Amino acid sequence: MVNRERIVNEFLKYIQIDSLSGTEGNFAKFIIGELEAVGAEVYVDAAGEKIGGETGNVIAKVKGSLDKQPVLFSCHMDTVTPGIGIKPVIKDEVIYSDGTTILGGDNKAGIAAVLEALKCIKENNLEHGPIEIVFSIAEETGLFGAKNLDYNRLEAKLGYVLDSGGEPGQIIVKGPAQDKIDVKIIGRPAHAGVCPEEGISAIQVASAAIANMRLLRIDEETTANIGSISGQGPTNIVCPEVIIKAEARSLSSEKLDAQTAHMVQCFEKAAENFGAKVEIETSRAYGPFVIDEDDEIVALVKKACGNMGLSSFTAATGGGSDTNILNGHGIKAVNLGIGERKPHTLEEHLRIEDLVNTSRLVLEIIKAV
Repeated sequence: MVNRERIVNEFLKYIQIDSLSGTEGNFAKFIIGELEAVGAEVYVDAAGEKIGGETGNVIAKVKGSLDKQPVLFSCHMDTVTPGIGIKPVIKDEVIYSDGTTILGGDNKAGIAAVLEALKCIKENNLEHGPIEIVFSIAEETGLFGAKNLDYNRLEAKLGYVLDSGGEPGQIIVKGPAQDKIDVKIIGRPAHAGVCPEEGISAIQVASAAIANMRLLRIDEETTANIGSISGQGPTNIVCPEVIIKAEARSLSSEKLDAQTAHMVQCFEKAAENFGAKVEIETSRAYGPFVIDEDDEIVALVKKACGNMGLSSFTAATGGGSDTNILNGHGIKAVNLGIGERKPHTLEEHLRIEDLVNTSRLVLEIIKAV
C-alpha cells in the first residue's frame, strides 16, 4: 500500500528545504500544504513567538471514521548544522548527502513516513480513528517546540514519536532526565612572570574540580559530561575567569540529583581550596520517562509489527527527545526507531527499506489502535 517511489521522492524534496533550528518557516508552510491536501485540519501554535523562531509547532488533526481513541504521531521539523543546501545521493538503496552536509533524515524521515501513511489512508478510503499530528520546532536546540506546545489543542493520550536511530521495530520505553550545569569560576589576575603567586588561576581551579569529579559513564542509568571550558587571556596573565558548560543525565531522578550535587560540590570545594569564587546555575532540562513493557502503547506497536512480519523489541536510550516532554504533559509516549543512521554527522544516511517500513508501521499502528 505504501508507495515506495513516492515516499522516496517526497523525502528527497523535504530534506532539500532548509530548516535549521529557528528557521523552519518555509518548511512548515510546505508541510502545512501537504497536510491540508490529505484532509487534515491544521493549526500553528505560538511557540515560535515565545522562543524567537520563524514559525510555531504545526498541529494537525484528521477526523476519524471510527469511534476509537485518538492517536498522536510526533516528529520535529528542525535540523542541525551543517544543514543548508542538502544534496541527496542514492547509492545501493541507501540515501546519503553529498558529504558536505548532514542528510536531514533526523527527523524528516519521520515526517515523510507519517504523510505517506495519511496519503494511503485517503487513497484507499481506510476506516480509522482520530489521528493527531505534531511537527515541532527547535527540538535540536533544547526541545523548545515541545516545551511550548499548545497542549490544549490535543486530545490524544497515546503518542508515538518517530525519532530514534534504531531500525523500525525498536520501541524506546525509557529515556533519561537531564540537568544543565553552568559554572563561572572567578579567580584573580596577576602577572604570570613577575608575581604569579598573587593570582588565582581559574583554569587551575577548574582542573582540580574536574579531576575529582565522577564523569562519563557513572552506572547503567547515569552519565555526566563536561561539554566545554572557555577562558581568554594572554599567557603572561594568570587566568582570572573560566566558563564551564556541563550536564548530567539519568533514568533515575534520585541518581540525577545525587550526580548533579556531586559535580556542584566538586566546583565549590575546589574554589574554596584555592580562594576563588564560583557561580553555579543548575536547571532540569527535562524529566525522565519510563513506560512499562506490558503497557497498551507498547502492545499496539508489537501488534502492528507482527502484522507486518517485523521483529519488535524494547530498549532504553541515553538521549532526550520530544518523548520526554510529551510524557511530562500527560501524553503517554514512546520513541520509535526509524533507521536514522549516524545523525548529526556528514555520514548520516537512511536505508530506503527503513523509510518504507516506518510508513507501513504508522499505518499498522493506526489500524491497531
